Amino acid sequence: MAKPKIIQCLLCPKECKLYDGQRGDCRVRIHLDGKLQTLVYGRPCAVHIDPVEKKPVYHLLPGSQAFSIATAGCNLHCKFCQNWEISQKNPEETVNYFMPPKDVVNNALTSGSKSIAYTYSDPNIYYEYVLDTAKLAKKAGLKNIVISAGYINPEPLKELSEFLDVYKVDLKAFNNKFYQEICSATLQPVLETLKNLKKLEVWTEIVNLIIPTLNDDFTEIRKMCKWIKSELGNDVPIHFLQFYPQYKLNNLPPTPLETLTGARKIAIEEGLNYVYLGNIPQGEGNNTYCPNCKNLLIERIGYFVKEMRINNGLCNFCKFKIAGIWG
Repeated sequence: MAKPKIIQCLLCPKECKLYDGQRGDCRVRIHLDGKLQTLVYGRPCAVHIDPVEKKPVYHLLPGSQAFSIATAGCNLHCKFCQNWEISQKNPEETVNYFMPPKDVVNNALTSGSKSIAYTYSDPNIYYEYVLDTAKLAKKAGLKNIVISAGYINPEPLKELSEFLDVYKVDLKAFNNKFYQEICSATLQPVLETLKNLKKLEVWTEIVNLIIPTLNDDFTEIRKMCKWIKSELGNDVPIHFLQFYPQYKLNNLPPTPLETLTGARKIAIEEGLNYVYLGNIPQGEGNNTYCPNCKNLLIERIGYFVKEMRINNGLCNFCKFKIAGIWG
């Protein structure tokens, strides 16, 4: 049987068509000898133990550790990427470790971590590695967290979702022009991922990094918050993060605090129950409050959980059910 001249990758919406020897846009998936193969399976270039709050994920086992891994490559090319040294590199350009799925799980258990976070670059592009690791982690009693831009096709997302506890989506902006010009992607597939995650009943948190002059328009932020409430519900946490100049956007200033607090105010006005501010050391934007009685439930200082007033998923004060995974 003749080997195919062209193979199409169906993992993400870019659906790269590859000749033999050609790599996809992500740099790590390649057409070799008639088959689509991955260059990074079991070869992470970053291995760390992080507070789960650093992801940021605030509604999964607060104060616990997440064993965090990443490989080189990404299917987006964001000009503000904080991890560009690995996400925008070929796998032969990074220092890689040999860590097959069973070793990831064993290391996570040994470290005392409660979860494994697939993070830093984008787990979508090392999909097979994530899937096999997540299956073993689930059997071992560990939680699985995907930290992603959400640029993935529905079928692979559905297959992976069976083994996931949390999928945190970086919603870069709420306009397609930003996605095209700043991230080399498009908005609609990310919105479809968010809607599919709701159907698949995977706990989802959203991050929106606010970049001065590019996605800081309050009218657009309000439109985004309205969409989140109507399509996903008011219990999906949203984290507005402060931008710092880096990579190809060194010409822009950090996000003013007034912009962040303004975005949080809008989200609360639109009825979202859990609205956070990130990349700032402390303040009420770091804390979790009961949507019903408004009492302070989780007090955070940076990534440190100072106090927690939730028992069995219920507010200590009024017994209101707090959305999330608490035990």
